[in-house]
Amino acid sequence: MNNCNADFTRGSIPKKLISFMIPILGALILQAAYGAVDLLVVGRFGSTSGLSAVSTGSQILNLVTFVVTQLAMGITVLIARSIGEKRPQLIGSLIGGATLIFTVISVILFVIMVGFAHGLSVLMQAPAEAVELTSVYVRICGAGIFFIVAYNVLAAIFRGLGDSKSPLVFVAVACAINVIGDLVLVAGFHMDAAGAAIATVTAQALSVVFAIVILIKKELPFKITRKDFGLNSQCKKFLKIGLPLALQEFLTQMSFLALCAFVNRLGLEASSGYGVACKIVNFAMLVPSALMQSMASFVSQNIGAGKAKRAKKSMFTGIGVGLVVGCIVFLLVMFGGDILAGFFTTDVAVIQKGYAYLKGFALETIVTAILFSMVGYFNGNNKTVWVMTQGLIQTLLVRLPFAYVMSIQHHASLTQIGLAAPVSTMVAILLNVGFYIYLDRAEKKSNAL
Repeated sequence: MNNCNADFTRGSIPKKLISFMIPILGALILQAAYGAVDLLVVGRFGSTSGLSAVSTGSQILNLVTFVVTQLAMGITVLIARSIGEKRPQLIGSLIGGATLIFTVISVILFVIMVGFAHGLSVLMQAPAEAVELTSVYVRICGAGIFFIVAYNVLAAIFRGLGDSKSPLVFVAVACAINVIGDLVLVAGFHMDAAGAAIATVTAQALSVVFAIVILIKKELPFKITRKDFGLNSQCKKFLKIGLPLALQEFLTQMSFLALCAFVNRLGLEASSGYGVACKIVNFAMLVPSALMQSMASFVSQNIGAGKAKRAKKSMFTGIGVGLVVGCIVFLLVMFGGDILAGFFTTDVAVIQKGYAYLKGFALETIVTAILFSMVGYFNGNNKTVWVMTQGLIQTLLVRLPFAYVMSIQHHASLTQIGLAAPVSTMVAILLNVGFYIYLDRAEKKSNAL
């Protein structure tokens, strides 16, 4: 098999899963470095208002990016399924139809982010000193939203093909460009949050060009023709998988935006500290996120090939790998969070606020390893409506109410607010274990008939 069509249906599960996951993890690390570098450079060479603006603005950008990524999961699952079923001829129309849909989505996002940047900043309760800078950051990122969406769709295509190395290459190029852009525009020309936004968009644009070049040069198991670019039967299939995930992610990210707004009410230092903590959290969640994305492709290909038992084994393998890494990350975050926060800013008060949030959040690094591996399994198994349901319960009925109650206490602390994440995740784990047992029993009953 060529390298763009990896076979996950044979061989050692740990070896194949980890080898596929590592490049995804590398790409996620570099993506996280985008925002981290923005915050680090602005924190060192910009203003505290600029730091708050990048923190709040990146929350809005994260909402868009994560929702698009989850919607694109439908592309990944269907491509992997087509390969497992030995029907690669279906992939061309899938990619063509998805391209049209994501183009329309990009236009809508462009209008919202560019036209309503100030309103979004006020809605996020950005501190008064940072509202204008936040608006500028959101508006610039909105102007480049076509590239941000395109990157995530291309990454989904590569993952579905079993190729996790190519996205790592083109995101590495983009990350390098972003670092250079930040240093030139923020440190050199003192453009503060605006410079960080311009550097991010420029880097994403060049990464898209690089990704398209790589895709064109690859030996693909399918062909894309002009007639594929339109609404077709594959559109309905990928939306059926991706829409529940996108809706769940949208509401989850809305809860994070609400959480950011809760924190912003506690003042500029709390807002900046929370922003710094979120960048550290992004890195802490990388391994579980890589496992979830890897699992979807791995499971979907095996389900397509009729190997349900192997798909289940891969889920437990992912949980084991995630727990080992999660325990190590927990120790780093719990006992070294102040040192980590110090990389992003020299403001002692901001560092203390960031570390306060991390102490409450720390347990999340362990429990998420279990949850994300299960979610990846259900995604690959086309149980995305369930994934949406458990996500909404976790987010709307646990995380958001818990964080809000903690934020309105007389002596509200970021540590108490940070506890909302692991508490809601543990509830979600219980829900997913129950659903897994239900599916397992239903499968055994069906086989017995």
